[in-house]
Amino acid sequence: PSEPVDIKLKDGDVLDVGTLNITVIHTPGHTPGSVCYLVSGDLFTGDTLFVGAVGRTDLTGASLDTLLDSLEKKLLPLPPETIVWPGHDYGETPTSTMGREMEENPYITDFILDE
Repeated sequence: PSEPVDIKLKDGDVLDVGTLNITVIHTPGHTPGSVCYLVSGDLFTGDTLFVGAVGRTDLTGASLDTLLDSLEKKLLPLPPETIVWPGHDYGETPTSTMGREMEENPYITDFILDE
């Protein structure tokens, strides 16, 4: 059973945890409530963005168009040196950077930058 929500987070909220400032970035697409967390130059992407891929969009409430919109409007504007920490490790390279993903991730190069 799920627990009741104590605090509802929204896009742009900043959580102060000790000396860390964690910025909430709402990135719907994988699920309507998907979020990424930006901590200094580190982006924790969960199932929104993987190294060379994106999260599944065949789930109830998921949408590839919405996910691509989230990538374009919320993540691509981040500095290219931002380190991407996905929620899953599917290969020899468990992390990436936004710059590398903008050059090599086919969901970004083929669907967003190629428009």
